[in-house]
Amino acid sequence: MKFRPLHDRVVVRRITAEEKTAGGIIIPDTAQEKPMEGEIIAAGPGARNELGQVVALDVKAGDRVLFGKWSGTEVKISGEELLIMKESDIMGIVETTAAAAAPKAPATKKKAG
Repeated sequence: MKFRPLHDRVVVRRITAEEKTAGGIIIPDTAQEKPMEGEIIAAGPGARNELGQVVALDVKAGDRVLFGKWSGTEVKISGEELLIMKESDIMGIVETTAAAAAPKAPATKKKAG
């Protein structure tokens, strides 16, 4: 089944949190909080402004986003648990690039000779 949200709503799939702490302690499912990070699966065309013009959303399918703990409405689409929320419930986009993720190597100077 294909689902397309209307107006300024987006469909988000939660990204599962780590089951271990940094110290290696395993957290049981009952003690884990729901993740507040997700991936945009689908986005609506945008909201209408006072003039009736459609204002496009800042997010698109494939973006990783952070949202509030109690944001959105949980729904089940094609057997998968997803969230439907307004774009205003999204706090920001998580941008990861290969250059930012990799540590920078110190620059070396070559001697002429």
